[in-house]
Amino acid sequence: MTHTAAETASDGGHHTDWHPDLLRLADRLTAEGQERLQRIEQYAQQHLRRQSIEAWNQERLPMPMVEALGELGLGELVLDGSSQLFQGLVHAALARADLSLSSVVGIHNELIVGTVENLGSAEQREQWLPRLRSLQARGAFCLTEPEHGSDIAGGLATTAEPTADGWRIRGAKRWIGLGTVADIALIWARSTDDGQILCFLVPTSTPGYSARLITPKTGLRIMQNAEIDLDLTVGPEAQLPGARSFASVSHGLRSSRAWVGWQAVGAQQALLDIARSYALDRQQFGRPLGSFQLIQSALATIAGNLTVSAAFMAETARLQEENRLTMGHASMAKATLTRLARESAATAREVLGGNGLLSEYEAAKVAADVEAIYTYEGTYSINQLILGRELTGVSAFV
Repeated sequence: MTHTAAETASDGGHHTDWHPDLLRLADRLTAEGQERLQRIEQYAQQHLRRQSIEAWNQERLPMPMVEALGELGLGELVLDGSSQLFQGLVHAALARADLSLSSVVGIHNELIVGTVENLGSAEQREQWLPRLRSLQARGAFCLTEPEHGSDIAGGLATTAEPTADGWRIRGAKRWIGLGTVADIALIWARSTDDGQILCFLVPTSTPGYSARLITPKTGLRIMQNAEIDLDLTVGPEAQLPGARSFASVSHGLRSSRAWVGWQAVGAQQALLDIARSYALDRQQFGRPLGSFQLIQSALATIAGNLTVSAAFMAETARLQEENRLTMGHASMAKATLTRLARESAATAREVLGGNGLLSEYEAAKVAADVEAIYTYEGTYSINQLILGRELTGVSAFV
């Protein structure tokens, strides 16, 4: 049987020194950063990449893998003082191994830890951040609703009604990552008092929080997305004091959309790994598949898309370091690079022929997951319109 890319890379064969960081972006890190990134990459390739396939087939979240990521310090990337480039290359390294697990780490950092740190009270930070930072606790970012996705800014229907003892929160949420397994939920709701959009930190053990797994999915199958029903009461201490409008959401969404660009980089690194290894190992007509012009052209297409994506994200990291990243930049990264990743996924799958349809050979798994990241964190069309609004100053939203 032909070896997959991950198996070939570890068998001492002609792929041993191969690495898909074609622009050598890791060389820009400090020596300490390079060493840490290498440890994470090696762990992801040796303990996540092949091992995630069966969990993906079963739509199961492998909690030991998540806990191991916490032990590597990946639950606190946004707080550990590392550079934006380092964080981005870590996200790419995880996405190269498995896009669902990279989603767990990315959403956890950008939307859970970042929100509690930036918008939470001192008491909320003290109570939850230590466990969140170690990934011993996990959160669900509850924004999207069954009837409001792209129009959530104006259409948010979940309500928070002031009571004598705090708030009553009623509504529904949909496509909420880790909604069935999270320890806390960050619930965005509209105040019935003044219409302001607020956020509440609510333990998922609270009576009136009910989550159902959305299944079956054809992408990001390891990520446990949920539909959530809410009819619960909380005290005033549950409210995040820094969240007073939709602008409070936007900062997190901007960082999160930029992070998806790194997922697109990592996915294409995986696709180039997979297609290149298969082309070198697979024999057809008495020759390696990689000796044929059409196959080399396909590999060159994936490499070109990957290189454009990596260069884009390196400059995005620079803008983040300079605090100059706009929502337009983030939306352009998310939309453009996931589009390129889709092309790379289709090209890699074709290189593998019939085997490209099997999750065991990885190309189909990555391609299905790319379809998911193309859609989440704002659809392709919505992100294009966000960029168009920034370019023209005119909103094309209905």
